[in-house]
Amino acid sequence: MSATSPYIGRFAPTPSGHLHFGSLLAALASYLDARAHQGTWLIRMEDLDQPRNKPGAAEQILATLHAFGLEHDGELWIQSERQAIYAAQIDAWLEQGLAYYCDCSRRDLESHQGVYPGTCRDRGLPPAPDHAVRVIAGPHAYDFIDRLQPATRKPQHLESEVGDFVIRRRDGIVAYQLAVVMDDVAQGVTDIVRGADLLDSTPRQLRLYDLLGAPPPRYLHIPLVVRQQGEKLSKRLGSAALDVAHASDTLFTALVALHQQPPQTLRGASIRAQLDWAIEHWNPLRLPAVQEIRQDQLPQY
Repeated sequence: MSATSPYIGRFAPTPSGHLHFGSLLAALASYLDARAHQGTWLIRMEDLDQPRNKPGAAEQILATLHAFGLEHDGELWIQSERQAIYAAQIDAWLEQGLAYYCDCSRRDLESHQGVYPGTCRDRGLPPAPDHAVRVIAGPHAYDFIDRLQPATRKPQHLESEVGDFVIRRRDGIVAYQLAVVMDDVAQGVTDIVRGADLLDSTPRQLRLYDLLGAPPPRYLHIPLVVRQQGEKLSKRLGSAALDVAHASDTLFTALVALHQQPPQTLRGASIRAQLDWAIEHWNPLRLPAVQEIRQDQLPQY
């Protein structure tokens, strides 16, 4: 990707519940980075895992983002409307020998410490309702430069450290890794700002960029806010929904949590005034270069 390409960023929530404070931090950081670069900021609903989706969650997410002044550009993309496009790419890789069907269960893989040993690669399994599809990891090691996280990670050798990985699950649902990369390529995304819990997914996504013949984006993985017990804030754990009635106070708290050092005079200011200040002063390098921050260790004002 050319450093002179117009900036295109995105926020891609899953409509499995409400937005909580952790998801606000990811959305806000992504939004500020895009606006500080005079770029485009897109919203995409990652709703492929239909059993997890909650009725009305997508509308609630959009309403919450609107209440916090995080207005997106362009049309809203919905992944479930792109199923045929993902299926066509999977079929193409199957035909080219770059992917194959797999009937291994999780129990079959328990003794391999998370590395798929290629059990089904040469079995020539036919398509079946309960067969997953795996893409061949290839012999290359993948590394990337993150704009915040330290460059001390070793390149990941997918073949020996991960193995051939799933791009369509046994239940027929297209895997996150494939859908997110195909959508980012289709939308021309140049910059991805997201939580550091996705750092380990990045080498697999880089493999898919290679197979698609597309340049990868720039990455900025921000620290994840976790509870004192080390659990990340999440919908699954019932993290509290954002209260839009207190959006101004919560936005100020989010700017503090992102280590942006907003002045005390900004506390209680309008959403628009806070965002204008934050865009002008946005500096992600103020964030600590760590993958997790405990809630009780967030800066206090």
